Amino acid sequence: QLQASGGGLVQAGDSLRLACAASGRTFTVMGRFRQAPGKEREFVAAFRWREYYAESVKGRFTISRDNAKNTAYLQMNSLRPEDTAVYYCASGDRLILSTLREGTAYDYWGQGTQVTVSS
Repeated sequence: QLQASGGGLVQAGDSLRLACAASGRTFTVMGRFRQAPGKEREFVAAFRWREYYAESVKGRFTISRDNAKNTAYLQMNSLRPEDTAVYYCASGDRLILSTLREGTAYDYWGQGTQVTVSS
């Protein structure tokens, strides 16, 4: 139900845009998580009436959604090598404000897309 696209190999300072298209239904919340090699999955951003960001990406990443296309976007600017990870989009039926940053609260996940930032 969630189809992710985007990603790739870029240099530090470059930009990338990730997309996540939902099919079959409209989700109120769209979240983004990432997992770097050897690290736990971490929250990146979410959109639920407004935007929410991890401190590490605030000011560089922007999450948005196109309701007509039922697609959410993550615009990533000023990328850093530490942003290298597999990025996932996610959504759920029972998400509330207090659980937006918790991956376990999400029911649906798109396939991961690799983002690699070289120094």
